[in-house]
Amino acid sequence: MKTMEATAKARTGKVNWVLFNPKTYATILYLLLSLPLGIIYFTVAITGLALSIGLTPIFIGIPLFFGVAKLLNGIVNFEQSMIRQILGLPTPPPVSYTYNRQSEAGQNWLMRMVRGFDGGLFIRNLLLILQRFVTGIVFFVIMVTVISLGLGFIALPVVHIILMNEMQLDILENTLFSYFHIDWTYNQQYMLYVGIGLVLFWIALRVVNGLMQIQRRIMYVDEPYQQPSVPVESQIHASAQSQYYDYSEDQPTQGMMQPAYREL
Repeated sequence: MKTMEATAKARTGKVNWVLFNPKTYATILYLLLSLPLGIIYFTVAITGLALSIGLTPIFIGIPLFFGVAKLLNGIVNFEQSMIRQILGLPTPPPVSYTYNRQSEAGQNWLMRMVRGFDGGLFIRNLLLILQRFVTGIVFFVIMVTVISLGLGFIALPVVHIILMNEMQLDILENTLFSYFHIDWTYNQQYMLYVGIGLVLFWIALRVVNGLMQIQRRIMYVDEPYQQPSVPVESQIHASAQSQYYDYSEDQPTQGMMQPAYREL
């Protein structure tokens, strides 16, 4: 029941009323930081893997490799949690690993790292960080372009007035209005440009939220909501109970074959 509720809440991560929604501007800040963060993630991943492979002959690279794998997992989890916080998604239910920690209590740190290593998860995290590097650059360029286009039209009247007063430069002299011989005053042109700028800015905000939804799917943010979280202890108890019931079903047949009293 809780899993179904979490799934229903996860589907409501889309942003409505983009112009007045704080999630929109949090998304803009996230996409602005995506470029430097993507470069940092990519540098850390490549440097860590190169050092671990190069230092393998002197046995320092093996624990370094497992440490890099743990660091990549932490980076992916950090990105997923940051996207959930921005979109207002519910926190996925935690999974308990008490049994695994008790069983690994007597092992050294290297064996614990080896037993906790998942090759498929490591490859997925590495690919996600590489994709994060590429999407960070692409999304940054798209967002800056569309937002600058809308804000440029909105600020065009102010820029024109400043240039006319300070430098006697008329940037609206050779426009479509003069080409088609449309005799519009500057105030009428200002209103048209501001209207176009507001429409473009609204479209830009929609594009920004669309990029965030794409990033949400790329980083597998909805994955914990799509699979039920069953604690390890519950699985152990369920298997133990099933073995107990299988054993108890065989016991009555053996007990019925024994006589209730001894014949003389």
